[in-house]
Amino acid sequence: MEIELAINALKALAHDTRLRAFRCLVQAGPDGLCVAELANRLGSEANGSFSFHLKELHRAGLIRSRQDGRFIYYSADYPAMNDLLGYLTEHCCAGEPCGEQAHHCANTENP
Repeated sequence: MEIELAINALKALAHDTRLRAFRCLVQAGPDGLCVAELANRLGSEANGSFSFHLKELHRAGLIRSRQDGRFIYYSADYPAMNDLLGYLTEHCCAGEPCGEQAHHCANTENP
């Protein structure tokens, strides 16, 4: 993943409504949810403001949309999510298991 893609994805997630919507779509599975159901689950209204947030997530490549009749369904783009997570954790803990590395650092500071 290129750094610009990661930055755009993280910017999109750096908002309460968008982060909550993305997490809800991740939990909903590959079929996703229609806008009205997603808004309902988040205790929001399916209005222009809500659609703006979904478009920001879509523009960042984190979610996909599809039309079914008069309804628009959104779903998490799992490969994009996994790419972002992989980018963030690449070379984590200098190749050591995370728990051991963090524990080792704590022990060297407080002998």
